[in-house]
Amino acid sequence: MIFSPSPVLPDVIIVQPDVHADKRGYFMETYHQKEFAAGGIDREFVQDNQSMSARGTLRGLHYQIQRPQGKLIRVLYGEVFDVSVDIRRSSPNFGKWFGIRLSGENKTALYVPADFAHGFCVLSERAEFFYKCTDFYAPEFERAIRWDDPGLAITWPIRDPVLSEKDVAAPYLRDAELPP
Repeated sequence: MIFSPSPVLPDVIIVQPDVHADKRGYFMETYHQKEFAAGGIDREFVQDNQSMSARGTLRGLHYQIQRPQGKLIRVLYGEVFDVSVDIRRSSPNFGKWFGIRLSGENKTALYVPADFAHGFCVLSERAEFFYKCTDFYAPEFERAIRWDDPGLAITWPIRDPVLSEKDVAAPYLRDAELPP
């Protein structure tokens, strides 16, 4: 596996697996604790989540103000544009974002550290999204930032996304309750 810090947010790590393909299909390791630790992701994962979304769906930007979750993300089927935002007030990268296309075809994974906001939009007819978390989901601590916050100026590759009520009502970063 190849582990590379993202060009904008070095704490966000891009993971390129070794894919062994032949006429039967392919095989790849998606997680190997020792290799991930050597690659800079030395975290314990305690929860796995999977979702399916239709084209044009945008989920995010989500985070937890307590019990923050680091996320190891992969797309099993389809394609998404995945975004990480550094929301650590003390960080020199506060308010900066990184976006990358993840797909079942490119098999790229992404590690988003705790105390980062995360979101994605679906570019294919549908996408199946899988992620491992470093802490358990705690709905009472979940918060969101508006996907179209002009202060973040994220260049999403879609217009007029399908959003949840929670995401429609999310505040801008400047007004959001952030982790301590």
